[in-house]
Parts: sequence; structure tokens; C-alpha cells
Amino acid sequence: MREILAVARDELAAGRAVAVATVVAAAGSSPREIGASMLVAADGRAFGNVSGGCVDGAVYERCVEVLAGDDAVVDRFGIADDDAVAVGLSCGGTIEVLVRALVPGSPEAATLALLAARDRDGVATVLRLRTAGDGMGSASIIDAGTTPTPAPAGSVDLQFGAPPRLIVVGAVEVAVALVALGTAAGFHVVVVDPRDVFARPDRFPAAEVVVDQPGRYLAAAGLDVHTAVCVLTHDPKFDVPALAAALMSPAAYVGAMGSRATCADRVRRLVEAGVPTALVDRLRSPIGLDLGGTSAAEVALSILAEVVAARRGGTGAPLRAGSGPIHRDTASEGCRVDHLVT
Repeated sequence: MREILAVARDELAAGRAVAVATVVAAAGSSPREIGASMLVAADGRAFGNVSGGCVDGAVYERCVEVLAGDDAVVDRFGIADDDAVAVGLSCGGTIEVLVRALVPGSPEAATLALLAARDRDGVATVLRLRTAGDGMGSASIIDAGTTPTPAPAGSVDLQFGAPPRLIVVGAVEVAVALVALGTAAGFHVVVVDPRDVFARPDRFPAAEVVVDQPGRYLAAAGLDVHTAVCVLTHDPKFDVPALAAALMSPAAYVGAMGSRATCADRVRRLVEAGVPTALVDRLRSPIGLDLGGTSAAEVALSILAEVVAARRGGTGAPLRAGSGPIHRDTASEGCRVDHLVT
């Protein structure tokens, strides 16, 4: 849902109603995760989607109907009928989609505005959606730390706020592409570099830009298991302290760019700096997956691919070489399902 929050907030603030469709249940090889959402504005524009395209048209029409005055509804989509006339999911999974209208000035509009603000500020928040019975389509906000479990029957709880962090050390050209890709993938991206001539907000408009010594910043940044650190510098006085701080933290991913000779020299320097060998072994260097790319954008893609694979438990192998479900049952896009009973 994060991808449509800002649009919904702006449309409602301008006095225009919107319809929001949200995946509230999924089974099998469904193309989108629970929480994925589509917004349809009063003028017919659509933002986001709830599937890989196979049911979005039908959901769009349902949104138009709800905007015209129909009640909130939950529709279930599954494998198409044999005659291929019914709308269905070609991937073989099933999803249930809640479609509801949000009207300017309503309690639901206020709830969405608050959710957008809290998500923007990284405040852990639960959005509870009513998916059945009285009040279907209503929503309420609960502080994540006080969420009762389980959720009431006919409700789904979605977790927002505190997106995973991607900290990029070195305001180099690969960092420009990595910031764009990381932001699109739902990370809160931070670029840190002591050189203010390169570490400028206008170069990295989608990132938090920090002008500081990387090692000092990382030591005080509260790195956790939801943090990935990518060191793109090639200067030992910057990258060794930064890597030492990251490797001795709980950060789930720590990688460094460079040739094999540079990477071997870094390992030697890290050991000399007192970083235990077991922690040095966590370092992913040379950084990224072997995609064969050479441009800044291609290198950034290989880096983010490895970050995502590490975060999601992927292998990096071609999907056609495997078997079984393609999608893993994991939390995604900053929207985790805490409980669902329908």
C-alpha cells in the first residue's frame, strides 16, 4: 500500500474522493503480496496494482463502481475457468481484494492521512482493515507496540513504518543509480560521504544525505538486522573504519566494491584493525551478483540484486533452473501481515 499513500493523501486533501483496492488474503503463487494496493482517482487515473495485470482490469471496474456509490466489497480471484471467460490469475494462486471508497473529510480519510505521515516518518504503525461484517472497509490505526493479538475475526492487520535501510558509503556515480533502485524497492536509503562537494541532496534527491566520516556515522547509526551497508569507496581511510563498524554490528548485509586485489587488501587491513576473522568472513566483496554489467546502472543492479537475495533468502540462480513456488512467504514492501482471519 505504501506506493499509493502519497497520491491518496494528496487527492483527499484536494477534496477529491478515491477508491482503494487492497489485497487482504493470498494463497498459492499469487503475483502480489498482502497489502499491495491500487488507487483509482475520481477522474479515472489509476495508481499501483493488485496483481501482475491479470485481474487489475476487473478490480479497476470495481473501484469505479465503489466511487459511484457502491458499498465496500471483498472480491476473490483465482484460476480462470476452463472456458477462459472468467477473470482469473494465470499464475495459479488466489487473492482476495478489499475495495473501498475514501471520501474527503471522512474518518477514513483522516486515518489514511495519519498513516501516510507516520509511514513517512518511519513510525511503526499497524493499519487494521475491516474485511467482513459490520463496518467492512473501515480502518483504524494502532501503535505497533500495543497491537493486541489476534486481530478480530474479519480483520487484517498491516504493519507500516520503519522500512529497511540501505546505507551507501561513497557519493560515487554507482551510488546515484543504487539510490534510485533502492528507493524503488522500498528501502530508506542513506548516502554518507565526508566530501560535501559530492554528497549533495540535488545529486541524491530520493535519499537522506549525510556529510560525515563513514566509520563514525555507522558506529552511531544503530544498525540492525533490517540494514544493508554498501561501501563503494576505494580509500582505506574511509572504507576500513566503515566496514569495521558495519561488520561488528547486527547489519544483515555488508558489501564492498572493488577488484579482487582491493578486496584482499581490505580483508588484511580489517584483521589488522582488530575485526575478528569470523566477522570479516561476513563481508560480501567484491560486491554484487555476477550479471556481467559494466555501466554504473548495471553495477548498481547487481548490488541491489544481492542485497534482495540476502534479505529474502534467494539463491541468485535463474528461476527456470529451479522448481516449486516462485514466491516465498515473506513480509514485503513495508507492509507485513500480522494476523488475518476472514
